[in-house]
Amino acid sequence: MKDVYIVDAVRTPVGRYNGALATVRPDDLAAHALRELLARTPSLDPARIEDVYLGNANGAGEENRNVARMAALLAGLPTSVPGVTVNRLCASGLEAVIQAARAIAVGDASIAVAGGVESMTRAPYVLPKNDRPFPAAHTELYSTTLGWRMVNPRMDPQWTVPLGESAELIADKHKITREQQDGFALLSHQKAAKAQAAGLFDAEIAPVPIPQRRGEPVVVDADECVRADASLQAMAKLKPSFRTASEARWGSPRPEAGGGTVTAGNASPLNDGAAALLLVDEKGLKATGREPLARVGATGVSAIDPHYFGLAPVEAVNRALAKAGKQFGDLSVLELNEAFAAQVLGCVAEWPEFDQAILNPQGGAIALGHPLGASGARLAGTVAHQLAARGSGTGVATLCIGVGQGLALVLER
Repeated sequence: MKDVYIVDAVRTPVGRYNGALATVRPDDLAAHALRELLARTPSLDPARIEDVYLGNANGAGEENRNVARMAALLAGLPTSVPGVTVNRLCASGLEAVIQAARAIAVGDASIAVAGGVESMTRAPYVLPKNDRPFPAAHTELYSTTLGWRMVNPRMDPQWTVPLGESAELIADKHKITREQQDGFALLSHQKAAKAQAAGLFDAEIAPVPIPQRRGEPVVVDADECVRADASLQAMAKLKPSFRTASEARWGSPRPEAGGGTVTAGNASPLNDGAAALLLVDEKGLKATGREPLARVGATGVSAIDPHYFGLAPVEAVNRALAKAGKQFGDLSVLELNEAFAAQVLGCVAEWPEFDQAILNPQGGAIALGHPLGASGARLAGTVAHQLAARGSGTGVATLCIGVGQGLALVLER
């Protein structure tokens, strides 16, 4: 097996739902990330790229027809460069990185690009076809922005609860309070705001120019959801989003807990964004003329009961560390996607030997945002840049995945 290196990683700023990036198609967002990535390695002939892997969780709108191939063409790559789109829901971007690394490791490629893209703002409504023509009844439109739609009626209803209700179940299981979740969310914003002010994201962000009807383009160069003014007082005023004061569902271990704890303040928002990484073997590294950010170590994937999907990273990380011959004490950083504060705190509760001081040191998705198909690639790139800044170390990027899966990647320098 060949060693695989991450030479560079870029991403767009993460846009708020219906925010600064709302007018940008997802295929154009992905193309921008690809162009900016390759512009930073001018000595590399783009024709030498053997495949482009992009993650995308939706696939129902403007990113249809294999967005990886579309983005490569829009980015100006030679038509000889192929592309493939992969979907592992929220971990699609990390899955793309892992697939590219695997292809290089086994000798199927020497140079590849991997990443992900999502525009939750531009996710369309879909209209299913009817079982018979010209029905007299009304037909339902489904939003493809997030979560379940057109659920198979044979699926166990316990498995198809809303994502936020899954977070409530984790809070019940591990006795995680509303106050603990709000405190974690506040810390995420504080760390992200501090990182922004210190320029720690500058090495990875590729600003996006937004054309205007008149005048010069507006340049979006910072993550839009970070709140430097976040406070516990403001978070405490938010109402639970998924469970009322009298509800406790699906066999919760603490039905007496009743009221909901998951709010818009302690959950990740809806977002738009794209990310891209350049991966190579030793031969490809020489073609770039650059020093790599990090080396790919090992991967881990796991699956659990769908209604506890947020806890799946626990075993995924355990497996990845075991493959890499590492323990939690060997880690410099662990980037765990913050779908919900309850989900992260639940995972941490199941890693008793884990030092939370290395968890998401520059903030996480609660503050930075979670553009589904791009988030895994963003996490991998963020870990790689942090390891490069440190000069050495081991890091992990990991995400929970709806319907009960977890994915993890170990990087080393």
